[in-house]
Amino acid sequence: MSEATRLEPEVITEIVRICDVMLEEFRSSARVTEKLSFTSGFGDFDSAQQLAAGYRRKAAGTPESAKERVEQFIEVLTQLRDAFATGGEAFLDTESDWARQLATTDPDSGTGNGHQSAQ
Repeated sequence: MSEATRLEPEVITEIVRICDVMLEEFRSSARVTEKLSFTSGFGDFDSAQQLAAGYRRKAAGTPESAKERVEQFIEVLTQLRDAFATGGEAFLDTESDWARQLATTDPDSGTGNGHQSAQ
């Protein structure tokens, strides 16, 4: 398969540029997620404290939280960008690896086919 698939240098350059733009957006989102766990203003009632704790859990600290999800996407997208930056050959070698990571990052995607076909 790798012999039949060739990427022109300008295509690789454009893919790397797109990845860099996406990475900057994810890094900006990561800075926002740092602030999400600071919950205040819910009040002193037990139910209010439980609600605040729930928001903190959704913000950070679990594999499914916003902060961790953004970090996972940054990691996978960085690997993809680096694979293309080496000339595209590494992408062909690692395609199933990063696609599997992306699919596990988004468990709602089912088999991950939606992500793979979009790449």
